[in-house]
Amino acid sequence: MASAGLPVPLRARAAAVPVAAQLDAAGQHTSAQASLKQATPEQALVARLEQALNAPNQKGLEALLAPEQREQLGPRLRRFAQRFINARWRLNAGAPLADGSLPVAVSVSGSTLSNGLQYSMQASQQLRLRVSDGLISGQELVQDQSVLTSAREPLPVTLVIPDAVLTGSRYDVDVVLDEPLGQALVAGGLAALTARQVREQQSPTIQLEPMGGGGLFKSVQAPFQPGVQTWAAMLVHPDGVITVTKRVRVVNDRSEL
Repeated sequence: MASAGLPVPLRARAAAVPVAAQLDAAGQHTSAQASLKQATPEQALVARLEQALNAPNQKGLEALLAPEQREQLGPRLRRFAQRFINARWRLNAGAPLADGSLPVAVSVSGSTLSNGLQYSMQASQQLRLRVSDGLISGQELVQDQSVLTSAREPLPVTLVIPDAVLTGSRYDVDVVLDEPLGQALVAGGLAALTARQVREQQSPTIQLEPMGGGGLFKSVQAPFQPGVQTWAAMLVHPDGVITVTKRVRVVNDRSEL
């Protein structure tokens, strides 16, 4: 598995601007027992996982995880819960794939207070879970992105960043403001996160520079070996701060794109 656990937020910080980041969208409770009765055992397990993630203190979560997954996920989920105490999770399981893994779309939303500012967070991931003896025994992280903002009103952005790129290629990392500022400027910056920063949810320092009013537009280089690149981008908007994280898979076979 490329990542060590279920969705967990990253944080990014630029000089005196404190910001956190990671993970997307809404969160309603998994519906009713009728749908659970129609689900496969694996899909029913995912439904119980969603319930546990949304329960106070995530009660019942460990009972759904194999021992190795408990060790990997426990500290990360606790750190996440401390930052986003009102987080709401939504998990949607698809049909099992040919290799036996279970595709799961994950979204989470929440808010946190830092230095007197309220931040709202939305994030999404695509996972492939492994289930063994009725427990979640592993996962592969296929897609991962998040947006966190400090504005009082929504600051909608569009991420134009690929999920996967070829080794050695150049590609664009664009964070586009859906409502451009015209002649006004924003300050922005981009930083690559190390595997340790991702794993331990450490905050990089992002150097900010003036950008056009349309957003942040960068061209970056993929490494020459397969793996993962994780980016943290920040935009300081007149109405608030936007922080984005995005995981990009680096592959050497075009069929994996």
